Amino acid sequence: MNFGIIGAGMIGNFHAKAITAMEGGTLHSVFDLNQERADKLASEFGAKGYSDMDAFLGDSGLDVVTVGTPSGAHLDPTLAALNAGKHAIVEKPLEITTERIDQLTDAATKNGKTLAAVLNRRFHPGMDAFKKAADEGRFGVLASASAYIKWFRDQAYYDSAGWRGTWALDGGGALMNQSIHTVDALLYLAGPVKTVQANTALLAHERIEVEDHCVALLEFESGARGIIEASTCCWSSDGHPARVQLSGTEGSVFLADEAFEIWDFKNEKPEDAEIRSSLMKGQEAGLGANDPTAINFYQHQRNFEEVVTAIKEGREPSTSAAEARKSVELIQAIYESARNKGSLISL
Repeated sequence: MNFGIIGAGMIGNFHAKAITAMEGGTLHSVFDLNQERADKLASEFGAKGYSDMDAFLGDSGLDVVTVGTPSGAHLDPTLAALNAGKHAIVEKPLEITTERIDQLTDAATKNGKTLAAVLNRRFHPGMDAFKKAADEGRFGVLASASAYIKWFRDQAYYDSAGWRGTWALDGGGALMNQSIHTVDALLYLAGPVKTVQANTALLAHERIEVEDHCVALLEFESGARGIIEASTCCWSSDGHPARVQLSGTEGSVFLADEAFEIWDFKNEKPEDAEIRSSLMKGQEAGLGANDPTAINFYQHQRNFEEVVTAIKEGREPSTSAAEARKSVELIQAIYESARNKGSLISL
């Protein structure tokens, strides 16, 4: 399938690398409001550059569009793509409110096109093993399910673009922007949340509207309890990995980025020895923890390949709009609780 990219910045470059490496997809074109920027990225990958959206979407050779604009500017280009008869894969978050996500979902349904999200932290061997264990009920009674994203962004990061740190275009701070993939992973593994109480703060940055630190207390539908701690205030020389931790009456697994710190079950299975041999954590730096460019594109590649396969098979992709909506719904509830001095919010 022929892919087109909307947005020729850092994310667009990232998408271009993933598309070029994937099976079942070819980079066909690039759109950016700045023609020079569109041409620059397009020329690097043998594609066509556009600065006219109608011409870009009117190209009959284009099948799938990826959207890499700022978070709060996903709605209009994605709607345009769907209404032009193109499939769409949208960066995180799919949009910054569930209302906008529902609007996009309706457009996809109306046009008979696939709408999917970039949920790239679902696509690595560690997550595959973790999800299998969770689905098999290996934790027994799940008691604890938590996520910790203790990352760092300096002031220059927020000053580098006017949209950063704004409610309108970032949709939130450390939680919505930096932590949404880990929030998605937590929900993917532990299931839906029933209630939440939260507190947010702006501790270490200036000239931004949103939080740089957040702590939320969760009650899951399963009865498990947990915590989400999200920050861009936590400096370390290499960067702390994003962690997802599940523990229950029969096992505990602690995932740090793509490797395990703990893989321990009361009832051993043959695959456990191999997992501990090949997927346990060393001293790797946190992926993207201090530097947002230090993220491997192969997870995006697998994400894109899954969407193409789903389109060909006529099914919903595993990173569907419905899946992407779950993390945004939870984050909205966390922000609502924080605005109301930690009040209990039901989802």
